[in-house]
Order: sequence, then structure tokens, then C-alpha cells
Amino acid sequence: MSLIKNVGTIGGLTAVSRVFGFARDMLLARVLGAGGVADAWQLAFQLPNIFRRLFAEGAFSQAFVPLFNRRYKEDGGDLTDARHFSEEVLAVLIPILIVFSAVALIAMPWIIGLFASDALSADASRFDLAVLMARIAFPYLALMSIATLLAAVLNSLSRFAAAAAAPIMLNICLITALIAGATLDGSEEARRTTGMMLAVAVSASGLLQLVWLGFWAKRAGFRMSLRRPRITPGVKELGILVLPAVFGAGVYQISRFIDLFFLSTLPDKSITFLAMADRLNQLPLGIIGIALGTAILPSLSRFIAQGDAGGAFRLQSNAVELALLLTLPAAVALFVTGSAFTRAFYTGGAYTLADSLNTGAVVSALVIGLPAYVLVKVLVPNFFARKDTRTPVYTAAAGLALNIVANLLLVPRFGVVGLALGGAIGAWSNCGLLYAILMTKGYYHLTGLVAGRIARIMLAAALMGAVLWYAMPYGTDWYAGSVLERIGAVAALVALGMAVFFAAAVALKVVDRKTIDQLRRRPA
Repeated sequence: MSLIKNVGTIGGLTAVSRVFGFARDMLLARVLGAGGVADAWQLAFQLPNIFRRLFAEGAFSQAFVPLFNRRYKEDGGDLTDARHFSEEVLAVLIPILIVFSAVALIAMPWIIGLFASDALSADASRFDLAVLMARIAFPYLALMSIATLLAAVLNSLSRFAAAAAAPIMLNICLITALIAGATLDGSEEARRTTGMMLAVAVSASGLLQLVWLGFWAKRAGFRMSLRRPRITPGVKELGILVLPAVFGAGVYQISRFIDLFFLSTLPDKSITFLAMADRLNQLPLGIIGIALGTAILPSLSRFIAQGDAGGAFRLQSNAVELALLLTLPAAVALFVTGSAFTRAFYTGGAYTLADSLNTGAVVSALVIGLPAYVLVKVLVPNFFARKDTRTPVYTAAAGLALNIVANLLLVPRFGVVGLALGGAIGAWSNCGLLYAILMTKGYYHLTGLVAGRIARIMLAAALMGAVLWYAMPYGTDWYAGSVLERIGAVAALVALGMAVFFAAAVALKVVDRKTIDQLRRRPA
């Protein structure tokens, strides 16, 4: 299956999930607004979600897939050895998750207290609500960690659709809870009730996703049995890879923990502004970055296991070029029109126009780092496919250190916008170091041809950004107008941006038949 087809499958289903996510956040803005119960909910929801992305989707998948593929290849395409390895991992994973979840549930008041803002900590009833919601939602982490093992197996077998579709269930469950909450009277007590329903929906969605992925794993002929927990050589090897991978592959999520700490020093509503802005940032990051990183890791692992350095180099070049072709225009467009999107999506109900404008400013700062976040997801698999988990640790540590320094300098002056800028600075430093090390070790370097194409992509994106900058004021009255006016204004901006970028890309020979054929070449 070609890189474009793999990315298209994962990215297309991720896009569906993100559309549901937008619907969720639009309802969330109108039902809970910003500040108060909304801030308590965002904090309660982010804790299990960040842990999930950090440990399950980030570190675990990056370490598990190469080891699974090695056993699958050595067994000549027979799943026996790979299945035994997966059963050994599951047997150890379950008790770890039980103990970790139990400790987290007991310690939840202290965990919430560490990240709660002064306004939230000062309100005892809302603080207790945040703790209760976090406890109800936290089982989601354990359920999704087991589901991620199944997703990693399916991805290793090049069956990407089921795993990419699973997150849709989270948004459907949350939307259902919000629709039920919208029928209430809008009082403070009604918002608390809605928050509780949201917490229940999170854990319910974890169970649904686990059942869904288990069904498709069985359809793929992969059935696992429960074993007695034992630290086998395979489990030990995975543990050695996972521990540094938690840091190396999860820099974006670790930076979210840092953000939570700095957010605790900022005024009420800041955590909601960042969460709502990150929804727009996560759209291209999820569709492009996660899709590319997920799609290339199994193929890179196979190329490297077969000693095909040329195939690995070609696949990495295709991934870098495709990442920037899709990400740079998205970043430029959101930087220029972020406030238009937030006004159109979020203004209404309990979410004021001022809230939307503040959210738009955060969007513009966040997307400065968007291409870097995506490139990190594209470059890190090159190390993990070689079972090198230390190098991403060092680069991530450097990026995080710079992120913290930037936050210390920018947050006191620019508030939550400074927090977003600090994350972008850290991401670009991490990306630059990863590339420099790949080049130094001879694993990968930009050829003159690819570098020239990237320069032309940047020029096409800049031209599009200039046009959007001049066009955006014409829709000012529509961005917070009726539903049809909002849809029309956003659709017009999207259509204009796509048309200008595509025309510029064709004129600059960024998009042509030769490039498409190259990207469609079967990676493995």
C-alpha cells in the first residue's frame, strides 16, 4: 500500500473524528462557556487524555511496533511468535495499569491541586467537582492502553482503518452527554450535572473503543489469550525501549503537563482558551502528523530489518515532503485567520465574542509550531525503527528545557499566548536537533531536490497567507452572524485559501504528476 493511500486512510478517518471533535467543542462552548465549571472539566479531562497520548499512543506504539514486526518477519509472515509476544506484553500491562490507576485515583486531589488555577483552588465546591470528574474519567486511560496494543497490532498488519476510526467513539459519547446537558436550564447546578455526564462518557468511550478494536483484531485472525505475568526477554526489551520513549516520542504531551503548571498561574478561563485553540491546532496535527507517523513506522521497520537503506531513505524523504506540503499551508492559514475560525465556531451561548477573540490569538501562536510538531512525528520513527530510543530523549529534553525558559520569559508578559509561543519554540528546537542527528549519523538528509521543493512550498503558502490577510476583513460581520452566515464565511475562506495555494503550487511546480507518482510508490 502506498504512503499516500496509508496516510489517506488514517488521515481521512482522523478527519472525521476531528469534525466530531469540532461539534463537541462548539457544544461545549455554548453549554459550559469559559471559566468555572468549564475550567474544572478541561483539567479533569486533560489528565487521563495526556497520559493516554503520552504512554499509550506515544511511547508504547513507537516501541512495540518494531518488535512486533521483527517477530512477524522472522516467522515468515506467521503470527505465532508475534502473538505470543503480544500476550506476554498484555499479561504484564494489565497489573501495571491496575496499580497505576489505583494510585492515581487515591492521589487525585493532590494531582488536581498541582495543576489547578488559583481561581479553581479557591472555590472548594468546584475543586471537589474537578477531582470527582477526574476520578470518573481516569479509567479511560487503562482501557485505552489495552486498546492501543490492539491498534498497534492492526497497524503492524497494515490494517489502519479500525484504529483510526476508534477515536470517533469518544467524540460521539461526549456529544451525547452535551446534548443531554443542553436540555437543562443552564444554571450552575445544570453545568455541574453536565460535567459529571461528560466524565462518565469518557470512560464509556474507552470501553467501546476496546471492544471495537478487539473485534477487528479477531477479524484479522489475531486472537490473544490471558497469561500469567512474567518478565520475559521480549517484555524486558520492550520495557527498555518504552521508558525513554515516554520522553522521546511524547514531547508534545509532556509539554502539555508543563502548560498545565504554567496555566495554574494565569487568570480564570486561560485553560479553556488553550483547550479550545488546541482543537484547531490538533486538526492538521492529528490528520497529517499522526497519520504520517503511524503509516511510516511499520514500513521503515521492514526496510531497516531487510537492510534496504535506499528504501528507508526514499520513504523518509516522501514523508517529510508530504508533511510540509500539507502542514505549511494549514499553519499559515490558521495563523492569519485563527480569530475568524474561533468567532465562527465558538461564539454563542455562554461563550462570548471576547472569549472567541482571545482563543483566536492563542490559535495564531500555537500554529507557529505546527509544522515542527508534525516533522517530529515524521522523524522520530527513523530512530525507533532502529531501536534507538535514547537520541529522541536527548533532543526532547533540549526542546523542553528551551520551552520552559521561553515560558518563564513570555508567560508573565503575554499570558496564555506566551505559553503557546513557548511550546512552538520548544518544538522547533526538537525538530532541528532530530534532523541534525539523522544527518550526522547518515540516516537521512535533505537532497537539493527536496530542499528546493520545500522552499517552493513555503513561497506558495506565503502567497496564500497574503491573500487571506487582505480578504479576511470582508467577512467580519458574518463570523459571528447566523449559522448560514458563519458557514458561508468559513467556507469562503477555506475555498479561497485552497484555490490560491493550489494555483501557486502548480505554477511553482510543487504539485505535478512526477511528485504524485513518487509519493504513491509502494513503500513495502
